[in-house]
Amino acid sequence: MRKSGIRTQVLVIVLAFLVIAGLLWVNLQFARNNPGGNDFLVHYIGTRSFIYDGLSPYSDEVAAQIQTAAYGHPARGGEHELRVAYPLYSVVFFAPFSLISDYQVARATWMTLLEISLVALCFLSFELVDWKPGLKIQAAVLLFSLLWYHAVRGVVNGNAVVLLAFLITLVFYLIKTGHDQGAGIMLALTTIKPHLVVLLVIYILVWAVIKKRKKIIGWFFAALFALFVFAWLLIPNWILQNIWEILRYPAYNPAGTLAAALSELFPGIGGQLKWGIAITLCLLLVAEWSNSNKGNFDRFLWVAMLTLVVSQWIGIQTDPGNFIILFPAVIMILAVLSKKWRHREAWVVGGILGVLLVGLWGLFVATIQRSYQPIQNPVMFLPLPAFCLVGLYWIKWWVVGTRSPLQDYPL
Repeated sequence: MRKSGIRTQVLVIVLAFLVIAGLLWVNLQFARNNPGGNDFLVHYIGTRSFIYDGLSPYSDEVAAQIQTAAYGHPARGGEHELRVAYPLYSVVFFAPFSLISDYQVARATWMTLLEISLVALCFLSFELVDWKPGLKIQAAVLLFSLLWYHAVRGVVNGNAVVLLAFLITLVFYLIKTGHDQGAGIMLALTTIKPHLVVLLVIYILVWAVIKKRKKIIGWFFAALFALFVFAWLLIPNWILQNIWEILRYPAYNPAGTLAAALSELFPGIGGQLKWGIAITLCLLLVAEWSNSNKGNFDRFLWVAMLTLVVSQWIGIQTDPGNFIILFPAVIMILAVLSKKWRHREAWVVGGILGVLLVGLWGLFVATIQRSYQPIQNPVMFLPLPAFCLVGLYWIKWWVVGTRSPLQDYPL
């Protein structure tokens, strides 16, 4: 390698280190001046209590520690109980950060990891859909990926869903490039938030069976088995404890399904709407899954994106804070729009990014509910999944007519 090439690599490494160090410093100042990060706090204390005190993260004693750290007292009526509800093997993600004794430093370091994950998610999404826009559009999309509501909320709260969004996108990319072993392993890791990926995992495994991609299936179950055994060695009855926490989770959380959100927003007709939407989405998903084996990778990817979107509305417990996992679907829609109107690419992409950025933040601020802490209104369940659902079917019906989505269309 030439000296100039070595110098360039060294310069890039030094600049990256300086940027990360600067980002860490900014996050530390933010963490010290803005208490919170409760999504991370739950797992920081839960994992730390297990490592240093041998306490189960699911125990009432640990829950009381978390609540006292957040509120200054155990949770009272109406306050979020802040209990650990992830599978026990999720400690592999939180353990390195729980070893940092200063919570604010640990939180700032975690935030930095999430921000790096957002950048990686953005560029990996470009690669996933083979979209190579100009530098100005790339910069605009990157800036959007860091500043839009669902990203900022995830980082500030310290929600591991940001990391999950990257892992899901990585799974798609590994499948696309034929790295089935890695895809299976990464797919197993996405189960740290199983409710968000249960339908996606089922779809990918069924698709892998049909396409005879046996390594995806084998490595998924092998990795998942290893994670379960690892957790069993730590706490033999962790599964029962975790199931109990999952069952009690909806009782102390705001509206966690579209049905609950609609019931709050439209008390008179919410019940009828929720059943109509749920049945329609189930039928939609069954129809698309049944035809997904007939196309190429683009068809698979379209159905996978649709599955992620539908998962947020079909009745599985979730939260608008988890909608960052829909970012790759947004990029897919923008990529097709960009190629459909190539000569107006900047206006089309910039306009949509602007509407999503300002619209989502504006809706959040206009409808925020003041309680023991600012709480997002159930209306936040509606805009992004609706945009993605309409956008994905625009790809199917407008761009390629009634044929399989994206078939013969150069994404």
